[in-house]
Amino acid sequence: MSKVDSTICDIVGHINSKGLWFGDDPLKFSLPLLLLQLSLISIFTHSLHALLKPFGLPSIVSQIVGGVILGPSILGCNEAFAVEVFPHRGKTLLDTLAVFGFMLFIFLVGVKMDLTIIYKSGKRALAIGILSFFTPYALAGLVAFVLNHFLSLDHDVSTVLPHVVVLQSMTAFPVIACFLTELKLLNSELGRLASSSAIVCDMCYLSVAVVRLATRVTTARSMTASVGTFFSTALLIIFLVFVIRPAALWAIRYTPEGEPVKDIYVFAVFTALMFCGFVGEVIGLNAFVTSFFFGLVIPDGPPLGAAIVEWLDCFVSVLLMPLFYTSCGLKTDIFAITKLKNVGVIQLVVLVAFFGKLIGTMLPPIFCRMPIRDALSLGIIMNSKGVVELAVLIGWKFQNVINEECFAIVTISVLIVAGAISLLIKALYDPSKRFLAYKRRTILHHSRDEELRILACIHTQDNVRAILNLLSASNPSKESHINLGVLHLVKLVGRASSLLIAHLPKEKNSQNQSPSEQIFNAFRKFEQHYSDYVTVHCYKGISPYATMHNDVCSLALEKRTTFIIIPFHKQWVIGGKAESSYAFRHINKNVLDKAPCSVGVLVDRGNQWKPWSIPGQTSLYRVAVLFFGGADDREVLAYAGRMLEGPNVLITLLRFYSSTEIVGGTARSKLLDTEILGQFRLSAFRNERVSYQEEMVMDGNSVLAVLKSMENAYDLVMVGRRHQESQLMSDLRKWSEHGELGAIGEILSATDFRGAPSVLVVQQQTKLWGLRDPEDSTRLRRVNI
Repeated sequence: MSKVDSTICDIVGHINSKGLWFGDDPLKFSLPLLLLQLSLISIFTHSLHALLKPFGLPSIVSQIVGGVILGPSILGCNEAFAVEVFPHRGKTLLDTLAVFGFMLFIFLVGVKMDLTIIYKSGKRALAIGILSFFTPYALAGLVAFVLNHFLSLDHDVSTVLPHVVVLQSMTAFPVIACFLTELKLLNSELGRLASSSAIVCDMCYLSVAVVRLATRVTTARSMTASVGTFFSTALLIIFLVFVIRPAALWAIRYTPEGEPVKDIYVFAVFTALMFCGFVGEVIGLNAFVTSFFFGLVIPDGPPLGAAIVEWLDCFVSVLLMPLFYTSCGLKTDIFAITKLKNVGVIQLVVLVAFFGKLIGTMLPPIFCRMPIRDALSLGIIMNSKGVVELAVLIGWKFQNVINEECFAIVTISVLIVAGAISLLIKALYDPSKRFLAYKRRTILHHSRDEELRILACIHTQDNVRAILNLLSASNPSKESHINLGVLHLVKLVGRASSLLIAHLPKEKNSQNQSPSEQIFNAFRKFEQHYSDYVTVHCYKGISPYATMHNDVCSLALEKRTTFIIIPFHKQWVIGGKAESSYAFRHINKNVLDKAPCSVGVLVDRGNQWKPWSIPGQTSLYRVAVLFFGGADDREVLAYAGRMLEGPNVLITLLRFYSSTEIVGGTARSKLLDTEILGQFRLSAFRNERVSYQEEMVMDGNSVLAVLKSMENAYDLVMVGRRHQESQLMSDLRKWSEHGELGAIGEILSATDFRGAPSVLVVQQQTKLWGLRDPEDSTRLRRVNI
């Protein structure tokens, strides 16, 4: 992007204006002019985004359209506006900032990219990546060849068609990553497959580009230039691989686990980036390619990669990249399109490439028995166009490869494709639909002779002890084996692709263990303590908070989990105060809405003891079960029925009843309540560790009085999340903060409640194929998926 054909004369030193009152025109000075341009760009792009966002259109559409409005197509038609607000000298500074922003953006993409996902993704992603490039490349290339030979095309159109074929055949990983992030699909099944396939497709594009570049260099330049280009590029790559990467690894190695990297290391990376970008421009490789390769050699994720992303991401994504998109729109002149024939020819090639990529992408997944709808969605995602295609177009425009008319046509096609794909994917693909189970996965319907599959989700080490106590009370034994999955949920930082991987224990324990290893080691010790009774499998999920529930639900579905345990979003600290996390609350809400099995939200108030870790422990674990009625309370009672077989667990069942209806529900629901209560009392008969109490309540205040009387009497209180509507439940909801744990759960999890160190709020499975009502598990009907 360095070739400029015009010469601009400007007055040197006109940077700051003295102001109108001293006779200066501020727009003749570079700083006030730049500030006005940035203000207009921000106003137009954000206003358009606010208007278009309800329709599901991505931000790139509003930013390009904002540039088109400010450019020669609309407001720029006014000569006075164009000369005063966007003069040539002002555009030069704006373009430089935009290009610099793209350079930093492509560097960040390199830092976030993990090339190892190619090896982890398997043959399917490899086949999709190769076919999604070469199928449209062959079909669109054939169409372009036929059009060139059988139609009388303008010379500019005939020249640009091969370039359009290559542009439409590529699937840029940065575009896919941004698109998936905006649609919150990054850690969905399709999102992971699209990310891996896009990297393979990029490799195919780079191989073709290198061949084309080598051919052009050898034919258009002297042998000296060709050899010089080759060896200087090779030396730069050697420098990056054998100097920069070892230096980055050294900085990571000397950064203590869990501590941020020193600022001097980040400063050194930025300095080296500027120098390598300069070297790239000197040797003719350009700063973008150099920046991308530089980013690739920096290890992704914490601590160094995450620190770099944290420093740069906001500045680049909020200020510089919108400037880049708008700059592209400013260069687009719709009125330069004068011949509909040229529009038709270029759009025909674009359309053929689109369907070619669709076919090439869909074939491998369909062969692997992926649903056609999902394969179609993947094909549409792989057709995404965005920042990389725009950068290529601007580069062609600066190098006079493409004229004004063709540039406008292709830019508009990128704009239409970006908007249409977003709308199509939102209509076609919902990752939560795959979480619909085809079998009852509840503790109530679980057979006693089968192992109980539990998935424990962990955010921090503070969650570990309460979950271990609950698992210990769950009576792991030879007759009731527990298959435990432990999922450490980690926020995606410094990476472009989400990960969900199994954790394998290291042969030698390191002194500087990562937080994940410390968490998993605690559960490994639990497994050793209950040898032959508990099997532990450890997993690590790295994803954005907004879609972290996908990792939980997909792993639960894959492992046929019966019960998910998730920590409450509030964490109690010293002094009895609670720290709340909106992100964790959002995760819990989505898991409760979409889980393919039963879910328990574990509230931990601290002061946990560890019955499993002390040999010969005689202390009893006191559990209170609150029963009002309904499917969730029956699930709690089924869990308590499993616990009562444990030797160190004391269970107290408190059944609430009233002269009026205590909870709503059908006659069948009340019959099921009576049946399970009878079964529990029968199994608990003559068991001195089980007690049964009935509490007569008339209103919400009497329920609160019973709950208050439980203070400091139990180690764990269990209750169902949902209760059918009644006057009593309406009264209790007045004391609820948000209602996400139900009327009783909210009261028990309140900061001022001192009932027990732990509270477990249980929700029975809601996602089941053919399920009409949680009260009915046998009468199924077909549902539309």
